[in-house]
Amino acid sequence: MDRSNQTSPMVQFILLGLSAHPKLEKTFFVLILLMYLVILLGNGALILVTILDSRLHTPMYFFLGNLSFLDICYTPSSVPLVLDGFLTPRKTISFSGCAIQMFLSFAMGATECVLLGMMAFDRYVAICNPLRYPIVMSKAAYVPMATSSWAAGIANSVVQTSQAMQLPFCGDNVINHFSCEILAVLKLACADISINVISMVVSNVIFLGVPVLFIFISYVFIIATILRIPSAEGRKKAFSTCSAHLTVVLVFYGTILFMYGKPKSKDPLGADKQDLADKLTSLFYGVVTPMLNPIIYSLRNKDVKAAVRNLVRQKHLTE
Repeated sequence: MDRSNQTSPMVQFILLGLSAHPKLEKTFFVLILLMYLVILLGNGALILVTILDSRLHTPMYFFLGNLSFLDICYTPSSVPLVLDGFLTPRKTISFSGCAIQMFLSFAMGATECVLLGMMAFDRYVAICNPLRYPIVMSKAAYVPMATSSWAAGIANSVVQTSQAMQLPFCGDNVINHFSCEILAVLKLACADISINVISMVVSNVIFLGVPVLFIFISYVFIIATILRIPSAEGRKKAFSTCSAHLTVVLVFYGTILFMYGKPKSKDPLGADKQDLADKLTSLFYGVVTPMLNPIIYSLRNKDVKAAVRNLVRQKHLTE
């Protein structure tokens, strides 16, 4: 193989994005920009509320603050590049920039999977073992739980990104995506990627399969406990404490299942439409889920709404 055609850290990747659909680019630029602003403001406000209101200094809101911080860290790794790509005729990203983007994407995605599992355990203890909740979910327990989620996600990202960036890339280095999505990048490699595929499968089992199973088992026990509560008001109150988390889980994993679980079209015209649908689904997955998280937790959580009202009232009193 002629190594002169292989990439070096100085070579750039070309991102196709919506180049084949220029009429859609300005529309999506405005839409994604508005959603990006909602992500930053919504998650930033949620973090601020959980810090300033002492009533929200609990394990659940500590995990929620981590989730909001994660969403704020995740979106700047891709959304600004996507927005710039909608306005730039030739969309390029450097080799190192691509590596950084993949690292952040993997790290934040894996960390969120583990965090959602930790939050499910928190709800399980709160509902199924309420008397032991202060002991089991003490600060000495939930802080290391959150820390280990970040450490696991970052470690996984280091492995996946380093393996991908060590591959030789040949040809024109055109990525048929908005950003350096791992599967789109691996298609450009001019070497055997079986190790990468195996590594990704193992990673998906650990960071997708295990948390999903853990969340499922937790909610089986949670629902069984709620159904044993004699009063309808008690059942409603108990379920309301975990409904926001369950909604976020369904949105997060439902979108992933939709992206990677649907069958591929064999018809060329259908394949083109599916290619566009896949790119748009991936794009909206990267912005819709982080945007919905603070909205869901704000609308479906009385504590957060009460904390916001309290902070607004305090601000008016000080003015």
